[in-house]
Amino acid sequence: MTAVPGEAPARLPARLPVRFRHLLAAEWIKLWSLRSASWVLGVGALTVIGINVNSAASNADRLAHQAQPPEPPMGGADRPEFLFDPLHTAFVDPAWQLFMIIAAAVGAIVVFGEYTSGLIRTTFAAVPDRRAVIAAKVTVVSAVMLALGTLVSGTSFGVTQMLLREHGGLSLGDPGALRAVVAGALLAPLCALVGMAVGAAVRHAAGSVVTVVGLLLLLPALFQGDRYRWVKEIGNAMPLSAWQRLVTNPERAHDLGRYPLTVTEAWIVYGAWTAAAVAVAVLVVRRRDV
Repeated sequence: MTAVPGEAPARLPARLPVRFRHLLAAEWIKLWSLRSASWVLGVGALTVIGINVNSAASNADRLAHQAQPPEPPMGGADRPEFLFDPLHTAFVDPAWQLFMIIAAAVGAIVVFGEYTSGLIRTTFAAVPDRRAVIAAKVTVVSAVMLALGTLVSGTSFGVTQMLLREHGGLSLGDPGALRAVVAGALLAPLCALVGMAVGAAVRHAAGSVVTVVGLLLLLPALFQGDRYRWVKEIGNAMPLSAWQRLVTNPERAHDLGRYPLTVTEAWIVYGAWTAAAVAVAVLVVRRRDV
């Protein structure tokens, strides 16, 4: 605009302050602009539910066959009794371990994706407060993963117990059932936040995925067994161990070994890993250059 002699120069419009809701909207758009995110989350959720439902259907068939009049024992030996836990069918370990990696990988992509594309420079130029940016990322990722975890956990429990309704299927009012569903729902945001922390530190796709697999699955496997208490206690401090304790049927709590986690300690592990992951993500992003 050309200034007219004798008139005051026109002022540029003042820059509007960036509100936190604006950051939330921006992070929401960034998350769903990653085409891989929706595919990975959708396929992952269906896979986890499918494995659990297949487990329940298989167990229902086996239990129905067992309920039939037994055949005469061969050689005088009685047929071994089929030990069955209906709660376990909704929380099959391989399915939920896969879900942990999927959630962590998506959390990592949210962070390292911006670094590899260079978009992070634009983000920090528009919003110099890096803590606010990370807080928005944490909020959006946690909300999305909590909704997904609730869907997967609730659907797995509901469908599996419906299939087992004639064989001791549980309801949410049964001991340990609601706790298990909540633990499954919260596992997704926990692992996603761990993935965010790893993604902020590693900033590389393959490196981040390998790190979260090692941290969430391989490391707990190194600290198993009851021979040395200190080894077992380290294993108990892992998210996988805490989840396994929370989804254990109270009727089978006596099978947890010599140094088991208590339910309270398992929830503490959940909270500690969540807080540590957020702290690491904030610290790394604030101190490292883009």
